[in-house]
Amino acid sequence: MPNKSTDPKSEPKKQKSKSILIGSIVASLIAITPYLFYTYNYFPDKAIYEGALFTYESKYNLSIYITMWLLMGKLIPLFLLTLWFFTCKHWWYHIILIPMSMFAFQIFGAIAADTKVMDEVEIYWILPIMTLIVPFVYFIRIRLFDKHVLGIDLEAMDLELKAYKEKDFTENQSLEKDELKKEKIS
Repeated sequence: MPNKSTDPKSEPKKQKSKSILIGSIVASLIAITPYLFYTYNYFPDKAIYEGALFTYESKYNLSIYITMWLLMGKLIPLFLLTLWFFTCKHWWYHIILIPMSMFAFQIFGAIAADTKVMDEVEIYWILPIMTLIVPFVYFIRIRLFDKHVLGIDLEAMDLELKAYKEKDFTENQSLEKDELKKEKIS
C-alpha cells in the first residue's frame, strides 16, 4: 500500500484544496469590501480626530467624516485592484499596476498634504511607471501572439537550430575521420 505522503494521486487533491482555500479567502475579502467602505460612518463629523494612537486634523475638508469617505473611495478600489493583480492569470496583468499606482498616489495626496489639489498631478508620477510597464506587457503580448496566433515557437526554433548545428558538427567530424583514414591508407 503506497504511503499517502508519496502517493502521486494525493498531490492534485492537495493542490485543489489549496486552490479552494485561497479562492475562498479572496472571495471573502471581496465580499466584505462594502462593509470596509462604510467604516467612514464611524468617524466624527468634525475637523479634528483624536484617536488612541494619533491625532489627525482635516484642514481642507474640515471634517474627518468627509476625509474618510474620500479615503475609502480610494482605498477600496486599490484593495480590489491589488487582489486582482495577485490573482490574475492573464498575460496582461502588469497593466493593473497603472490604476493601482494612480489610486496609491491619490491616497498619498489626500493623507500627506490634505490640500485643495487632488487628482491633478498624479499623471506625472504615473508616466514613468507606464513607460516601464507598457513595453514589458507589449513584449509579452508579442511573444504570446507569435507563439499562439502565428504558431512561431522561438524555443522550438532554437532547439531545432541547435540540433541542426550538432548534426552538422557530427557530420563534419565523421568527414574529418574519413579523410584521416584515407590519408593513412594512402
